[in-house]
Amino acid sequence: MIGRLIALVLLIAMIGGGAAAWISRDWWGEGPLERQISVQVKKGDTLASAARALEKAGAIRSTTNFLRFARRFGPDEPIRAGEFEIPARASGSEILDILQHGQAIQHLVTIPEGMPSILVHERLMAEPELTGQVAVPAEGSVLPDSYSFEAGEPRAAVLARMQAAMRTALDEAWAARKPTSAVTSKRDALILASIVEKETAKASERPMVAAVYSNRVRQGMKLQADPTVIYPITQGKPLGRRIRRSELNAVNGYNTYASAGLPEGPIANPSKAAIEAVLDPAKSPALYFVADGKGGHVFANTLAEHNANVQRFYAIRRSRGEM
Repeated sequence: MIGRLIALVLLIAMIGGGAAAWISRDWWGEGPLERQISVQVKKGDTLASAARALEKAGAIRSTTNFLRFARRFGPDEPIRAGEFEIPARASGSEILDILQHGQAIQHLVTIPEGMPSILVHERLMAEPELTGQVAVPAEGSVLPDSYSFEAGEPRAAVLARMQAAMRTALDEAWAARKPTSAVTSKRDALILASIVEKETAKASERPMVAAVYSNRVRQGMKLQADPTVIYPITQGKPLGRRIRRSELNAVNGYNTYASAGLPEGPIANPSKAAIEAVLDPAKSPALYFVADGKGGHVFANTLAEHNANVQRFYAIRRSRGEM
């Protein structure tokens, strides 16, 4: 840096005060940018190509001058790939520092709890700042969460982080599992957790819903979970209508009305909380539950209690004009 300052002094001495003012304006002085913008530097871009983009965006006055001053007065370091914010009136030297040392803008993609993999794929493919193709991930392999990424990052890299997060969450939950859990493998934990996730939207109900299905698994009862009927039809997307009797009777590896036990695979991507609920269910003998008309469910230990709860729910629906 000292050598560059000496070079600057010598240069000014040789070309005079007018040139000094010009250098000061175009390198250390306020730049022409009137408002903050973002500039994307793609992997493999050179400083020259970045400078052309900066001039086009109005961040610098001249590509030629910017490159000349960068070589003479800037650090001899490569620029980084990414999307960077350039503040209004940023000087040439400030812009170069941002490109060499700045933090790239982070974007977010959010995977909601219980989102099926077909929709995870659609969400990744719809992110315009991501690049490349990616296949529909295995159901249950993605941990629902918000994931940050930089513009230009491959979709495959973001998906890999989502799947690594699920492996970590599953390993941690499995290590803390309780003897009351009815599942005997991590995969079964994922499968049952995906059902629990789709059956209730209330986080507080997960342990009770997990208890109901755990009790049914132990007793060899059919789980009779509506989302398992829908999954083979839509791959987890909303059905948009009532389930048909023929669909309730269909034998396809997922339908838990037609067959006892767990389905052959997960029906969504469950949250860590749903996995933990399955591995540590509520201490309850409940075997049934039905909607309570208020966004939650009411649970029952016997079929007689359950049938009474169902009739109360039907009465609520009739009072609303839904039946």
